Amino acid sequence: MTERKYFGTDGVRGLVGEYPITPEFAVKLGWAAGKVLAAKGTRKVLVGKDTRISGYMLESALEAGLSAAGVNVDFLGPMPTPGIAYLTRTFRAAAGIVISASHNPYYDNGIKFFADNGHKLPDHVELEIERLIDEPMDCVASEHLGRANRINDAAGRYIEFCKSVFPSHLSLTGMHIVVDCAHGATYHIAPNVFRELGAKVTEVGTRPDGLNINEGCGATHLDALQQEVLKQKADVGIALDGDGDRIMMVSDRGRILDGDEILYILMTNALRSGTLKGGVVGTLMSNFALEQACESLDIPFIRAKVGDRYVIEQLKENDWALGGESSGHIINRNYHTTGDGILAGLQVLAAMMAEERDIESLLDGFKKLPQTLVNVRYTPGADPLETEQVKAVVAEVETALAGQGRVLLRKSGTEPVIRVMVEGADKRIVKTFAQQIANEVESATN
Repeated sequence: MTERKYFGTDGVRGLVGEYPITPEFAVKLGWAAGKVLAAKGTRKVLVGKDTRISGYMLESALEAGLSAAGVNVDFLGPMPTPGIAYLTRTFRAAAGIVISASHNPYYDNGIKFFADNGHKLPDHVELEIERLIDEPMDCVASEHLGRANRINDAAGRYIEFCKSVFPSHLSLTGMHIVVDCAHGATYHIAPNVFRELGAKVTEVGTRPDGLNINEGCGATHLDALQQEVLKQKADVGIALDGDGDRIMMVSDRGRILDGDEILYILMTNALRSGTLKGGVVGTLMSNFALEQACESLDIPFIRAKVGDRYVIEQLKENDWALGGESSGHIINRNYHTTGDGILAGLQVLAAMMAEERDIESLLDGFKKLPQTLVNVRYTPGADPLETEQVKAVVAEVETALAGQGRVLLRKSGTEPVIRVMVEGADKRIVKTFAQQIANEVESATN
């Protein structure tokens, strides 16, 4: 595949004020995207954002570039990433643009795209946009300039969509939920979804100020949610990240549930109800216990590369519905085209209500294997993973695990780091094995 210059696995991302997250680049990106996307379909693009302060600057710059390309812009305001994907489809827009850096701090930001069908842009479209970014910028004639409009009821439309996913014969009446929105894009949406379905809702992280997104809260910082669930004696806690496409949960006893455990609950509930379509897609980082559970239940299981777009690719290729990542991206193609934290939470709550069980009892029989991850820095250009000494120690550890564990070595996509991961039944032995491999990788690097 052609090497990308600007787009990563999830759009363009970086530190605000440093190239490419600058107003100048955003204007050019908007223009290039407009030229490519206006070539077919409607001449309308939706633009939404999370709550970080730089969103104002970037949406204005994108608007200028899109308008110069002759594309009309509908602004959604603060809106979860999956909400923008949904509205892109329902408005029959040519594309949806998301201004967000997901779970990162406020001083980072990013720009990513959805196609008219609510899926991530195909590779060839992103490459064509990249090609145009490096071309001189022009402007359509004045009578063909794009216009700007604001969709005032965007949040309400998405709230209704989320509620429609919850089974109509069930209600959340009598359930107390603590919802942590990470001061992000779901702050005005998620609490209302659960409340309007009957739940008593205690809010955490719903007062964004442009600078506090993901700060000590949300799906990547669960201490505040755990404390609030225990303090309120709530039935369950739900933590979303800054753009709302990831979820972590907390039980009434304060236990954290990650994406693997949420996926287990959803797949076993679907199996019991006869609604599981095909198998389940995890990633290279999914806990080995999830793979073992699928095997014991005769559910096909595939590992995709790390990244929700690769999970979705495997789901589409196999025509399956359910997949996700340990980090909390949960995809159910029966309901949506992309990972959605609110929808995943609703599906778990529906399982709890339908089976009249608390969330921990839905995990009966599922216990994650101890996992140790060690990061080893290496010199860019070198490939220590191909050395005989590293291959030998990996083979030695895999033999010792005897099929009851797993070894994974992979290069980070964002920094010169090799991630050494070992899973197995004994935490102490797993830690020893991981360090043993990491030492050999470091030795080969030096």
